[in-house]
Amino acid sequence: MASTEQPKPASVHTKSRNAAVSTPMDDGDFKRATRGFIASYPGGRIDDPSGRMVTDTNRYDFIRQSPEAPDTVNPSLWRHARLNANHGLFEVADGVWQVRGYDISNITFIKGTQGWVVIDPLTTEATARASYELITSHLGHRQVTGVIYTHSHADHFGGVLGVTTQAEVDAGRCRVIAPVGFLHETVGENVIAGPAMNRRSTYQFGPLLPAGPTGHVDCGLGNSVPLGPPGLIAPTEDITFTGEELVVDGVRIIFQLTPETEAPAEMNFFFPDFGWLCMAENCSHTMHNLVPIRGALVRNSLKWTKYINEAMELFGADTEILFTSHNWPRWGNEDLLEFLTLQRDVYRWMHDQTMRLANKGYTGIEIANMLKLPDEFLANDHTRGYYGDLIHNSKAVYQRYLSWYDANPANLNRYAPTEAGKRYVELAGGADALLKNARAAFDAGDYRWVTEIVNHLVFADPTNSDARNLQADALEQLGYQAESSTFRNAYLTGAQELRKGAPKPVSSAVRGRGLLLAMTVEQVFDSLAVRMKQEELGGLTTCINWNFTDTKELWIMGISNRTLYYTSGRQADNADATVTLARTTLIDVVTQSTTFMDQIQEGNITIAGDGGALLTVFGNIDIFEMGFAIVEP
Repeated sequence: MASTEQPKPASVHTKSRNAAVSTPMDDGDFKRATRGFIASYPGGRIDDPSGRMVTDTNRYDFIRQSPEAPDTVNPSLWRHARLNANHGLFEVADGVWQVRGYDISNITFIKGTQGWVVIDPLTTEATARASYELITSHLGHRQVTGVIYTHSHADHFGGVLGVTTQAEVDAGRCRVIAPVGFLHETVGENVIAGPAMNRRSTYQFGPLLPAGPTGHVDCGLGNSVPLGPPGLIAPTEDITFTGEELVVDGVRIIFQLTPETEAPAEMNFFFPDFGWLCMAENCSHTMHNLVPIRGALVRNSLKWTKYINEAMELFGADTEILFTSHNWPRWGNEDLLEFLTLQRDVYRWMHDQTMRLANKGYTGIEIANMLKLPDEFLANDHTRGYYGDLIHNSKAVYQRYLSWYDANPANLNRYAPTEAGKRYVELAGGADALLKNARAAFDAGDYRWVTEIVNHLVFADPTNSDARNLQADALEQLGYQAESSTFRNAYLTGAQELRKGAPKPVSSAVRGRGLLLAMTVEQVFDSLAVRMKQEELGGLTTCINWNFTDTKELWIMGISNRTLYYTSGRQADNADATVTLARTTLIDVVTQSTTFMDQIQEGNITIAGDGGALLTVFGNIDIFEMGFAIVEP
């Protein structure tokens, strides 16, 4: 449904709303965000080996060049975007450097006795390698002797191959350290739910939006997300308890586990010999998500606030510098303790006030419309909603305790959007009557109502160009008004796709390969299980023995009652077939870079018994594609 419609200017209602926005008064953020600057990456553009652009800071010159927000950007978000638009190599302390601004996350280099200890090697190999090159060009070459993953999100491990190699790790020359449960949670979030989450992420981060005053300006946690698939090297060491201490390349580190906070597996850590505290992504210069709009496990806001308090108790008195996985650091004990206090309190406030109202009988939607962030939090950049937002954070708290269901039986089994849309259009008196009402609401500046009612018409008749264009116009104005970068990106991406259509579907297999390479056999089988086409499996049973030559593992896999089951450590006497191969060969087949037949012919796979058993399993695997529709059926 391509359209000639282009982004519109800010309406009079949007201009008025944005003009009334207050912004944080702490000008110290601008000093903090630039403190210790050494140099930027030459040219500002990073390409992958094929010459494809991964990130280009030049696209955001329009932000750096204008202190005043345009009419089409919330002034508070504009201020935050200007802070995130700083990019380059920064000295945080004598022995700590960060590269910021070329990825949504920060990469931190700690000077060890022999080389660098790298904290969170970004999202892609290209941005991590460019960061390594940047620090090398100014401080000289040092091998990476250790990598620390603070948690299980792709922007904190995906670029690891840009700073080290699997061979270096296997040889024991580079340690890879992560919180216990890291690999399990990485699979759950990036593989099992990966295709859906990656598509939804295009709305949260807005990578398909053109950079500009009517398009992409920021991601809240950083300027933008680089384009490219993540890689992964599995951890060689797990941190299993709070207080665990390691010496990594001569640097002493004390760890604090913080599961179920910003990620299911996450940790903070302290450098006791220097007074440095890394708060991972549990603290940032923005209110964070209690559940991101891309989707994820709902986070435990009660535990989150308690872990921040625990960090203050464990390390606060001895901390002089605090740095995080996003945004910029804090210096000085008094300043950083104030920062931690406010971060602790904002998550506690959202938790407690949501549940106070829930226990009075209000629903999640009602609570989201009732709660207003107090002045204590609005006064500070880091407790305002540039990434997370009170609207969906309160809903996340409600969901964690009470589920999606609001207890009203009318909402137990509602019609799907297309069926409900047809009925609402009929109820409104037809498409023309609905559009007339919606246009009047648009002229009055009631864009939320426009999107609610016109959405029914779009789902009832996605070919109605008047409905698509009006819905796009309303979403666009909501985007221009939003303080949250994720809300802005979602609104503007929805508007863009209503006008131009969803992106062309592409297979998710290639993106998943970099993650699967580090997965266990069980985790690869888990990823296959969610792809089984149950409608084709009725009456089918099979049992296959697997012998993995590189990992020396034995497995049984079978089909039972339209599901895939698998058991480790033994072989079945009654198996239909026995397959012998390397785990990496299985991954090549799963990611469609080769086929079973090709690998059998090349001698990399041997099958004893009924080869048709493999077809029973792998012939009924679904294909996931990026690009499915979101704002239309």
